Amino acid sequence: MKEHVKILVADDEAMMRNLLLKILEIEGYKVTLASSATEALEKLRIEKFDLLVSDVKMPGMNGFELLTKVKSEWPDMAVIVMTGYGDAYTVKEALTKGADEYLSKPFKSHEVSLIIERAYWRLLSARNKSTADQPVSYNS
Repeated sequence: MKEHVKILVADDEAMMRNLLLKILEIEGYKVTLASSATEALEKLRIEKFDLLVSDVKMPGMNGFELLTKVKSEWPDMAVIVMTGYGDAYTVKEALTKGADEYLSKPFKSHEVSLIIERAYWRLLSARNKSTADQPVSYNS
């Protein structure tokens, strides 16, 4: 199942991108990397992803701006915001702007796996619910 989940990771730090790539690929996910919010948006417009993992602090467009654009253009995409500043204000702002989960740096690999899985299952549940809410057509 995980091999069908496509995750886009946006972070300006190469070391963090590569760390997340290794953690998520070991878990069996398909992972694509972006070194900026702008690059992430370009990739999102070309390819469909299930989840976006984005750092908050990036030069140019920051993670909050990216989150706002993603939720506007792809409202059913799960977004996980990473912050090295795990303060309550940053987390509250991320969740208020539509983030599905947050990840505080530094983190352990099992925390990443748990948060990704939780966000994905919530997304899947919401998709199934919206499909179930559709009227059934009994045309013969």
